[in-house]
Amino acid sequence: METQWLVMTTPPLPLFRRTSAKSGLSSSSSPNSNNNLPLARRQIIRQWKRDGSILGVGRNNFVDFDSLLQTLASKTMPQPHVVHHLLLQVVSRFMDAYGKMGHFHKVHEILDQVTLHRVNLSPEVYPVAISCFGKHGRLYLMENTLKEMVSRGLPVDSATGNAFLRYYSIFGSLSEMEIAYARLKRSRHLIEEEGIRAMSSAYIKEGKFYRLGEFLNDLGLGRRNLGNLLWNLLLLSYAANFKMKTMQRLFLKMMDSGFRPDLTTFNIRALAFSRMSMFWDLHLSLEHMKHESVVPDLVTYGCVVDAYLDRRLARNLDFALNHMNADDSPLVLTDPLVFEALGKGDFHSSSEAFLQFKRQKKKWTYRQLIAVYLKKQFRRNQIFWNY
Repeated sequence: METQWLVMTTPPLPLFRRTSAKSGLSSSSSPNSNNNLPLARRQIIRQWKRDGSILGVGRNNFVDFDSLLQTLASKTMPQPHVVHHLLLQVVSRFMDAYGKMGHFHKVHEILDQVTLHRVNLSPEVYPVAISCFGKHGRLYLMENTLKEMVSRGLPVDSATGNAFLRYYSIFGSLSEMEIAYARLKRSRHLIEEEGIRAMSSAYIKEGKFYRLGEFLNDLGLGRRNLGNLLWNLLLLSYAANFKMKTMQRLFLKMMDSGFRPDLTTFNIRALAFSRMSMFWDLHLSLEHMKHESVVPDLVTYGCVVDAYLDRRLARNLDFALNHMNADDSPLVLTDPLVFEALGKGDFHSSSEAFLQFKRQKKKWTYRQLIAVYLKKQFRRNQIFWNY
């Protein structure tokens, strides 16, 4: 049968390998049930032997899913909390394996079997199935499973609602994503950081920065548990369209609301100033960073270098670098969503490629990277003029 073939040909499922009582079944995540697991394992194996459900020869003994489910569903099994954890773990692994192979009808069959034999497991198994369908982009199966879950009277918790929204953000259209967001909002569950990032990324990829701003204002900018994420994304929505005055007003409003700018906040502004060759604002931003004790990263240095080189002011670059600690080791600590909207500067991209190519253990500094980059630019100009 197909379930037997699955267990015998997928290495990530060691739960059914019966080499010994200690290694036959994976341990539960619950610390209170760890002491009871060996007894539960031995009883399950004895039950399989009586039923003739053990398959294979020698040390490679396996059990198909149907036999496992029937055994664990038996009322004669002791320690129901141990069996509950074991069954949930097994079901999750089977669904994950079938999902990777694209056998989504088998995932639904497992869901039907579990809800038939172990009704008390349904509230935990339905979210596993929804996640399995969602992460593989099967949105219609995810939607149908959610409807079936609600029709059975099972509540949709915050984690399931946020996962639902996240998968629509990744695989669905913007309109479908917004419908999922409205549904989550009506359920009075709070949208978590992963959902906010997924929706923001979807808006950014489509270039819908105005709708991104509307979404962030609808969420409310006062959520302090997210740090500066909402403010930074709103600043990014204006910076991507180079609405400099609006971005500056929003930055002041952010500080008036009690939020202190972080590295991502400063780099969003620095990227916009650099692209617009606004040197005075760029220098003021660097001074503000120093006042707030925010250490610049490779993105910040890239903004300065690109701004000066674009205007052929490489000789004046030391004026800016003298106010920065260019002897630090290069790091990139800026939120990746910034690069989705504004991209990476030339110095940033070149430095990352250079550091990946140079695999020796030498510790590079910003000053050394800038020297290498300037040398490369000088040679490129020489080659151009020679032709």
